[in-house]
Amino acid sequence: MLGKIRFTYLFVFIVIFVSCNEVKLSDARRQYLNGEYFSAAESYRKIYRKTPRDERALRGILSYEMAQNYRKLNMTQRAVTAYASAIRYNYPDTLMYLRYAQQLHKNGQYLQAGKAYGDYLKMVPNSVLAKNGLEGVALAQSNSAHLSRYKVKRVETLNSRQSDFSPVLSADGETLYFTSSHDEASGDTISTITGLKNNDIFTSRKSRQGGWQEPKSIGSTINTEMDEGTPSFTASGESMYYTFCPEDANRPTTARIYVSKRTGAQWGAGGEVMLAMNDTVSVFAHPAVSSFGTELYFVSDMPGGYGGKDIWIAVIDGTAVLSVRNAGSEINTPGDEMFPSLRNDSTLYFSSDGHPGLGGLDIFKAVKRTKTNRWHVDAMPFPVNSSADDFGITFEKQKENGFFSSNRNDAKGYDHIYSFAYPDLNVEVEGFAVDKEDQFIEGARISVIGDDGSQREFVTKKDGTYRFNAAKNVSYVFAASADGFLNLKQSLHTSPLEKDTLYYVDFEMIPYNKPVILENIFYDFDKATLRPESKEELDGLIKILQENPNISIELSAHTDRKGSGEYNQNLSLRRAQSVVHYLVSQGIDDKRLTAAGYGETQPKTVTKNIAEKNDFLKEGDTLSEDFIEKLTPEQQEITDQINRRTEFKVTDRTFGLY
Repeated sequence: MLGKIRFTYLFVFIVIFVSCNEVKLSDARRQYLNGEYFSAAESYRKIYRKTPRDERALRGILSYEMAQNYRKLNMTQRAVTAYASAIRYNYPDTLMYLRYAQQLHKNGQYLQAGKAYGDYLKMVPNSVLAKNGLEGVALAQSNSAHLSRYKVKRVETLNSRQSDFSPVLSADGETLYFTSSHDEASGDTISTITGLKNNDIFTSRKSRQGGWQEPKSIGSTINTEMDEGTPSFTASGESMYYTFCPEDANRPTTARIYVSKRTGAQWGAGGEVMLAMNDTVSVFAHPAVSSFGTELYFVSDMPGGYGGKDIWIAVIDGTAVLSVRNAGSEINTPGDEMFPSLRNDSTLYFSSDGHPGLGGLDIFKAVKRTKTNRWHVDAMPFPVNSSADDFGITFEKQKENGFFSSNRNDAKGYDHIYSFAYPDLNVEVEGFAVDKEDQFIEGARISVIGDDGSQREFVTKKDGTYRFNAAKNVSYVFAASADGFLNLKQSLHTSPLEKDTLYYVDFEMIPYNKPVILENIFYDFDKATLRPESKEELDGLIKILQENPNISIELSAHTDRKGSGEYNQNLSLRRAQSVVHYLVSQGIDDKRLTAAGYGETQPKTVTKNIAEKNDFLKEGDTLSEDFIEKLTPEQQEITDQINRRTEFKVTDRTFGLY
C-alpha cells in the first residue's frame, strides 16, 4: 500500500558535494526527504544515466540513494539492482547490507538473500531482523514441500489501475469496503509521494447473482481531498473507525484515527480518537475494533514499542480512550507490525516484516490462549503469503474464504485486492515473444509438447503474449517460430507439488533478415584477443546454432571512426576471426561460419531501443563520421561506443540439407 497510510520513515544520508551534478542531485535529495518518492525516482534515474562509469564514488552514492527511494516505492527489483550497484561501488553504509538482503528476500531471491543476511550478521552479529530474515529464507525454501490448498486470485472488478487495498467485509457479507487511489477518488491533485491521487474509502456490493459490482466512493462526508482508508466496523455496523491523514501547510502532520457514526444510510463526519494526548509526531493508524466496540487495535510508532511500528490496544468507550497498552512481544518485533484485523475477540490477524516470513510484509494469525492469556503466532501459508507485501485480510463469516491485499506481480509496487479460498490445483504458463529491440511479436507460433502426451499450439497476441493451463509434474518442450525469425526452443518441468503456480517462458527471437548485435563482446585494447567475459554471450550464440543446425552465419566486427581505414579494416577482421575461432573450438562446424571485418565503413543506424537510451539520438540516425563530429565530446564517446560492435547475421538456412 502506497501513500501516507503505508507509513514511511526517512534515512540518514552522508552529504557529499559533487561538482557537475550538484543542483540536480540536491533536487533529488530534497524530493526524497520530503517524501516525494515518485518524483525523486525520476530525478535519480536521470542523474545516474548521465554519470560516467569512471566516477565510481558518485555512482555509488546515486545507487544507494536510488535504492532507498525504490524501497519506499515498493519497486523491489529496482531496489535490488540499485543496492547491488551501491555495494559494488563500495558505498560506506553497514545497514545497506541488511536492506539489500531484505529486498532480495522480498523479491523471492532466497539463495541470494540468505547469503546477504549472513554477510550482514558478520558485521552486526546480534541483529534480530537479520536472524529472523535467515529463518524466513529457510522457511521459504522448505515451504515448497508444505504448500497449502489456498487459492488466491486478483479480483479485477474491485481493482483499478492504481492502488487498492485493505478490504473489509460488512457483518452481513454483502458489502466490501476498501481503500483506493481510484480515478474517482476526491480531488484532482497527483501526489508527488506516490504519483497517484490521495486515497479514499470505496465500497462494492454483491449483485443478486453473487458477483461484486463496480466500486463506488463511500461519500464526501468521509472522503476528502486528503488521505482516508483502512476502515473497521463494530459488529452492529453503526460505527466506522478509519485512518485519516490531515495536511497542514504550516506544520508537519501524521496519520490519525477517526470514527464516524452511521445515521440511516449515511456516514456522519468523522471525529478524531485521541490515543495519545499532546503527541503530534507519532503515527496512529490501521484501526481494528472489537465486535463489542470496547477495544481498538491500532498501529503506532510512538515511544515504548519494540522498534519500527507496533500494534497497540486501546480500551475505548466511543471516542473516549480509557487506556492504551502495547500488544506485547509475541506480536511485535524490531520490524514493522501493521494492518491488524480481528476475526473474533481472541483471533487477530496482522502483517509483519519482522517475524520470519517469505519476504516483505507477511500475514500472521495470532490466537490468544485462554490459560496463559498469551498470543500464539503462526504465518499464513503460501500462496496467501508471498515474497511481496501481503496485508489487510478479511474473512467471510464461518468460512476460510475472503480477501486481502498484496503488491505481488506489480512492477510499480501498487497494491491490489485478492480473494482467497481453498483451491483446485491451478498450474499456468505464460510468456511473451519479443525481438532483440524488445518489441513485441504478434502472431508468433508457440508449440508445446508435454511428456504426458499433450500437444498444443498457441499464437501470441498483439502484446506478444500467450498463456495456457498446464499440469503438475510434466516436462514440456516449447518451440517458438515466427516469420523472419529463427526458431527457438525452451523447456520446463512443472513442480509435482500441490500448489498453484505460474511459470514464465519467454522468447527473445533472433531475426534472420538483419544483423544482430552481440552485446557483451570485449577485446583487449588495440588487439583482437577475446576477453574471458565475452564467453557467456558467445555461449548463447552457440546454443542458437545448435538449435538451428541448418543455418550459416556471418560474424562481423566494426570499429569507430578513429584510426586509419586500413588499420580499422584489419583490426575488425582479426576480431571477427577470434569469435569464429572460439565458436569452432566449442564444436561449431567452421563451414557454417564466415568472418568479416568492416572497420568504420558500416556505421550503425540508430534503432528505437538505442534512441530510448540516448535522448540526443533519434530512430533512423546514421552514426557516420560527419554526424558524430557535430556532437558534444561526451556524445561522441557514446556514439563511437555504439559503432564499436560485433554482430552476426544469418546468411544461409539450408546448410546440410543438400
